[in-house]
Amino acid sequence: MTTDGALWSPPGDPAEGGPEFVQLLTPEGERCEHPDYAFDLDDEAIKGFYRDMALTRRIDAEAIALQRQGELGIWASLLGQEAAQIGSGRAARAQDFIFPTYREHGVAWCRDIDPLAIISLFRGVDHGGWDPRTTNFHLYTIVIGAQTLHATGYAMGVQRDGLVGTGDPERDMAVLGYFGDGASAQGDVNEAFIWASVFNAPIVFFLQNNQWAISAPMEKQSRIPLYRRAAGFGFPGVRVDGNDVLACYAAAKAALQQARDGGGPTLVEAFTYRMGAHTTTDDPTRYRLKDELEHWKLKDPLARVKAYLTRNGVTDDDFFVRIETEADALAQHVREGTHAMPEPDYARSFDLVYAEQTEELAAQQQWLRDYQASFADADAKSGADAEFAEGVI
Repeated sequence: MTTDGALWSPPGDPAEGGPEFVQLLTPEGERCEHPDYAFDLDDEAIKGFYRDMALTRRIDAEAIALQRQGELGIWASLLGQEAAQIGSGRAARAQDFIFPTYREHGVAWCRDIDPLAIISLFRGVDHGGWDPRTTNFHLYTIVIGAQTLHATGYAMGVQRDGLVGTGDPERDMAVLGYFGDGASAQGDVNEAFIWASVFNAPIVFFLQNNQWAISAPMEKQSRIPLYRRAAGFGFPGVRVDGNDVLACYAAAKAALQQARDGGGPTLVEAFTYRMGAHTTTDDPTRYRLKDELEHWKLKDPLARVKAYLTRNGVTDDDFFVRIETEADALAQHVREGTHAMPEPDYARSFDLVYAEQTEELAAQQQWLRDYQASFADADAKSGADAEFAEGVI
């Protein structure tokens, strides 16, 4: 809050957010240092990060196209948030458990989840086609902020199972919970902060601040930078350049290790930007300016890594051509797999409300089936009428 009581406004450049801001790769692709965080991997790892981000972006683009073609009911795009997701996702160890929202397609990619498993959810075929017990990646959560409570409870269970602070890197584990700036205003998230803090739970709250909670801008959501809220609950918070994959990796890695060691929770705010719509049902041109979007395009997470790799002679054009070829093959896999999926059976949802079907729900289910069948009857009658008319002519 300013001295005159006005609402705090997020800076145009996130580097103006204070000394807690972490950046290790500038938008121009230049490496830089931070006193508390360092990127300890080599250039091959950075090439791997670029591949992850490029393929994730292609999955996202194909899913949007499939939704526009009527193959999916809806899609939540991650465009612009690839660095935040790949950096943090690659920082997690295999034994760490991850709780996503409904937009963490890049983190799912880091967990080797077939994109078709995610597509099936947005097509309405199932609730998510992967097993959280084998992937250590929970199913997507549609209820805003609810997954932070689930994640905190799981972290408390990990703590009670004696899987924290043993000093064994193959045994100690942490929980990584994702949410957005809009969810930060939900009661669930704040309750999760309280429980995690009081019980010193081994959890990292990873906040992707993409500046917009659907149509509500950041300045209408908080009087202070979001990472500073952690102090009020008694644990550390840090803001990173959410379009810098190196910074996201470094900050998430440090916070996860602190949690595994028994150091308790951390809030990591990845200051990024949602380049596309909130979902495919949204029209962002109704509430944000084109100039704002153009400003953030200059901070594109893929472009800065590509600039670093080419400027420093780490790779050549053949590398990027190979990635593009791989992306084309992945896109074909997504398209063909989606087209091969069955049509959603909406009436089946009535079977999934209770363990045993009730008379009321059974009656509603039958009404829906009869209603759906009426369209098939109408189509059949229309076809028969057309054949009759053609015969008469």
